Amino acid sequence: MKRMSALSVAVLAAFGLIVAGCGNDESGTRLTIFAAASLQGSFDELAEAFTGAHSDIDVAPIVYDGSQALAQQIVEGADVDVIAFASQKSLGPVVEAKKSDAGQVFATNTLQIAVAPGNPKRITGLTDLTKNGVSTVLCAPEVPCGSASQTLLKDAGVAVTPVSEETSVTAVLTRVRNGEADAGLVYTTDVTGAKGAVVGVTPANAAVAINRYPIAVATGAKVPEEARWFVDFVRSAAGQAILRKHGFGAP
Repeated sequence: MKRMSALSVAVLAAFGLIVAGCGNDESGTRLTIFAAASLQGSFDELAEAFTGAHSDIDVAPIVYDGSQALAQQIVEGADVDVIAFASQKSLGPVVEAKKSDAGQVFATNTLQIAVAPGNPKRITGLTDLTKNGVSTVLCAPEVPCGSASQTLLKDAGVAVTPVSEETSVTAVLTRVRNGEADAGLVYTTDVTGAKGAVVGVTPANAAVAINRYPIAVATGAKVPEEARWFVDFVRSAAGQAILRKHGFGAP
């Protein structure tokens, strides 16, 4: 019995070392990404393509939210390796807190007016959003889509009183798609990603509010090398092709 016990202990100890080693390898290649809500469709596909080329790297479920909300989490100490936001301005608090550098622009986006299929309110431009009987939802001014919306409306000389101001562009799109508002200012990519659930009307002055999306490696990244590989992939020809498919413009 004593010899069997000693053997069992040895086997269990060896198994424990193997399991511990596997756990360390797995945790060492787990990539954590925080990305703006408007990037969800494209970044899910980018992550899948990236892990297809790097089978030893595990990309955790990507955390999507409004850039402002994500910035606050990062400044407060959230663990993250790669940061991708909807505007350079929104990355500012993260840079100031020395949680990342200024990053690199990897895509651009413009705004469209999202309306129900068939455009029942016959909305053709920004001025139509001021008509009686037209309910409009916007992003809150402090988030990237809201800042871009304010730039667009101010340039056109149009004052809109929204029925609500949302903290992410996804929430704006959802309200229009669910029939809770007649129109909403969202990104072109959101209309593309809705796949017919809404249609987009391009404002005549859309080019005055171009959002430039930065991507950066967090200064506290647990896997900085793998994080850089992901950033490089996003900016590569293959990564850019995926972004184009989802409606993003060139950097």
